[in-house]
Amino acid sequence: MGIGAGGLVLVVEDDDSMREAIEQLLNAGGFECTAYASADALLAHGVDEDSVCVISDLRLPGMSGLELLTALRERDMSMPFILITAHDAPPLRAAAMRWGAAAYLAKPFRGTALLDAVRAAVAR
Repeated sequence: MGIGAGGLVLVVEDDDSMREAIEQLLNAGGFECTAYASADALLAHGVDEDSVCVISDLRLPGMSGLELLTALRERDMSMPFILITAHDAPPLRAAAMRWGAAAYLAKPFRGTALLDAVRAAVAR
């Protein structure tokens, strides 16, 4: 399968139904997705050079989404990174922005909000 017109988005979400919903949303928005149930699984597979964005849940088994963001930045990987969470807290939001997150969305969020965040991040 070729990469969608919008590009390849990596999705890291441990909740199966949420991961599938994000994949469907992004596919409908013109993006191709590769999804993982954990940050460790993404890192074990390797980050695809064609990736235009990473969307990650904050709370994951093992490495957290924020730890994934910092690990990617420490490896000089600068693709846009969007954190999503059901456990919103100002210090987490501040840490995400400090490490260069393109967006931080609290669950539940509208699908259009996530698509808008991805499109804005990719356009930068």
